[in-house]
Amino acid sequence: MIVRNGSDRGVTLIGQTEHSRLVGQVAAHWGNRDFDSPAPYESVVRAATFHDYGWLRYETSPRLNGETGEPFSLLQVPLNTPQLASYQWGLDWMSEIDPYAGMIVSMHRTGLWQNRYGTIEHPMGYNLKGPNAEIKAFIDRNEARQKSARAGIDDGKLSTNYRLMQVWDLLGLYFCCQEPYEDFIDPVPTRYSGGEKSGVKLTLKPLGPRKVKLDPYPLDVKPCRIQLTFKTLEQTKFASEGEFRKAYFRAGPALTEFELV
Repeated sequence: MIVRNGSDRGVTLIGQTEHSRLVGQVAAHWGNRDFDSPAPYESVVRAATFHDYGWLRYETSPRLNGETGEPFSLLQVPLNTPQLASYQWGLDWMSEIDPYAGMIVSMHRTGLWQNRYGTIEHPMGYNLKGPNAEIKAFIDRNEARQKSARAGIDDGKLSTNYRLMQVWDLLGLYFCCQEPYEDFIDPVPTRYSGGEKSGVKLTLKPLGPRKVKLDPYPLDVKPCRIQLTFKTLEQTKFASEGEFRKAYFRAGPALTEFELV
């Protein structure tokens, strides 16, 4: 869960599943004369839309940091056995629905502990702590499954789809974690025929509170509007998880929209 504190408006909570759906909106509109559209379209966009649904279990019972009385932010959530089991459930769930989408989501998850397999030079997004023995076993188990499932799959296209997933994930974090600011993502693939390091520098420049210029522009509609659902709680600290969850469940969802130009 992404936690954003604001002194005048309490705390804003954005579920990883909400981040995931925003990423899916970007993926669904990716592609024009300068950028190849996702292929196979349905599987790749499905992976983007549901890539963080391994967080669904956590979002049913979000936790409180006992030391601060504040909700755990994304990188503070303990990576314990139940959380890893949630990740595994998400990977297995998606693989049963769509094996190709499941492959991309699995690679995304294992790659987050390994510098996104070196596919992104900037930004790093967030750096997960070095894996402990339990996380290493999780990585090894799922990378072995990936290796087995890749038989007969076009490795070049799959590699590009993995790279696109990283770009879209970083775009999702850009819009979810703070107000828009000047930044860039590099490299961003433009063609499936390019090499593993091919791509362009995609700059992000705010033109207003909810309007961001992308250059070069990679989407199929101008402008492209994407939406994000979130919750805002008036309190920033809570005496117990029960008190926090009561406020969390009572809070109604709010919607914001970004305009990409």
